[in-house]
Amino acid sequence: MHVLKPDAWRDPAWNGRVTLFVLFLLVLFPTGYFAEFNPFVLFDKNSLRTSGHFLSTFLPPAHSTEFLTLAATATWKTVAIATVGVFFALIIAIPLALIANQALSISRIGRDHLCTLCQMVRYAIRWLLIALRSVPELVWALLFVRAVGLGDTAGVMAIALTYGGMLGKVFIEIFESSEPEATRALLRNGAGRIQAFFYGTLPTCLPELVSYTVYRWECAIRASVIMGFVGAGGLGQQMELSMRMLAGSEVFSFLAIFVALVWVADFISRELRRILD
Repeated sequence: MHVLKPDAWRDPAWNGRVTLFVLFLLVLFPTGYFAEFNPFVLFDKNSLRTSGHFLSTFLPPAHSTEFLTLAATATWKTVAIATVGVFFALIIAIPLALIANQALSISRIGRDHLCTLCQMVRYAIRWLLIALRSVPELVWALLFVRAVGLGDTAGVMAIALTYGGMLGKVFIEIFESSEPEATRALLRNGAGRIQAFFYGTLPTCLPELVSYTVYRWECAIRASVIMGFVGAGGLGQQMELSMRMLAGSEVFSFLAIFVALVWVADFISRELRRILD
């Protein structure tokens, strides 16, 4: 009977994993210190007493007719802000993604490289998309609240700009990672960029484009709630007012509505992906 030596039972990658874990701890602790992260403050006597008092007001949840009417209106506004914001984001993203897409370049036909001017335009568009998505939607909402005042318009514009940059960047990557043969054949035979896109690129990319767009719509619903806390309308704005008044029953009802809303958005997203697959 062959007996394995103790060294044969050792994982050959053990030393590397231990080294990576130690490096992770060496990075984690200093960053936690500079971030002033202190989870023990949650268990402070004053914190526990304040939190317990506020949580005790959660039940029973608010359910009056007047409140439910207000909550339904705020919920509908939240969905509307997310939907209209994503719609305008698509208006920003699709044209920019088409222009920046190298696979649809007519000037590249028969050449090994793109013309300098075309390349500069594409780089400029990519930098524009970087600028749009680098500013969080919450920051855009703060800026637009100052510009256009409190309300839903600020939320729609914030989502449109940030998500326009996100969608545009991902759309470019989806277009350029698709099979280029059909698109190239159409361009070489005299088709325009739009024709080559609709008959060559889009058929292969459509499921992935729709899937990512629906995912972003789901994210926009969550973002619209958060932006409500800075006055951009919707469910978050009503929740923020209830928290200021320490109305725990209303806050609990809004949280339950928010969870249900995200679940519905996730269900719709999942079903659309299933249909497209």
